[in-house]
Amino acid sequence: MTWPRIITAMVTPRGDTGNVDNTRAAALARHLWNHGSGGFVLAGSTGEAYALSIEERRRLFESVRAAVPDTVPIWMGTGTNNTRDTVRLTQAAESWGVDGVLVVTPYYNRPNQEGLIEHFSQILEATHSSVMVYNVPMRTGVYLLPQTMVRIAHRASHPLSIKDASGNLDSIVELRHLLSHEIPVYSGDDSLWLPSMMAGAYGVVSVASHVVGDEMARALSYLLEGHWMLAMEEHRRLWPVFKALFLDANPIPVKWLLNQLGLPVGSVTLPLLMPNKADWCETLWHAYQEVKLSSAG
Repeated sequence: MTWPRIITAMVTPRGDTGNVDNTRAAALARHLWNHGSGGFVLAGSTGEAYALSIEERRRLFESVRAAVPDTVPIWMGTGTNNTRDTVRLTQAAESWGVDGVLVVTPYYNRPNQEGLIEHFSQILEATHSSVMVYNVPMRTGVYLLPQTMVRIAHRASHPLSIKDASGNLDSIVELRHLLSHEIPVYSGDDSLWLPSMMAGAYGVVSVASHVVGDEMARALSYLLEGHWMLAMEEHRRLWPVFKALFLDANPIPVKWLLNQLGLPVGSVTLPLLMPNKADWCETLWHAYQEVKLSSAG
């Protein structure tokens, strides 16, 4: 499998009745693939995994798989806070033909580091799919230490990666220092993705690539060509959008902006709510327009 540098954590489009709209999902995936995205994570945090059944995940995957070339890798979120259910979801996703699974650290029950090792070890033993370990302590209440990731990696016999959304550059540096370079480290924070790559990350699992994917791809090209100052200049230009997309609970802002841009993705699912009127809407719209105006100039 080819590891893309920019992976979009894709929203799950919904129709007017609130049901998952797989036609919209396919159209969105095609759009994103044409605008900087090299791969997709479905049913992750941004995809409102909490509201998706197994059957909805399967149909969503099949729709997106049919919409983009077979060479575009697709991960499916399968993590829960119950090891048995996570194994079941992971094996189901593998049977559909996903390229990999995204497995978040268990949330709410807050396991210790030994519990995390056993949790991920059982998942690794239950699948042949590539596993992307997802560390996002702000959402889960548990921090997967870099040393713990090393111990998990020692138990893996097939492709493994990590999405680190700790918001801590030290974590990226330590992961890159401790792990084999065969294990890609992805930033899970848009506002830190380019500094993370300079610190050793391979790429980003992004929300912002829904709306500024071309600009992110340009920054990436600058970086890979050795033009670090140009890359950072592009990153700083995009930074207000990165921040504004998280002024409310993800994926509310990105869904709002996509709808405004004529890329219909519908609403979010309770307990999340779309805004009637919120100050962040104007902030996000202004930040987005500034980026597009400066790109045109």
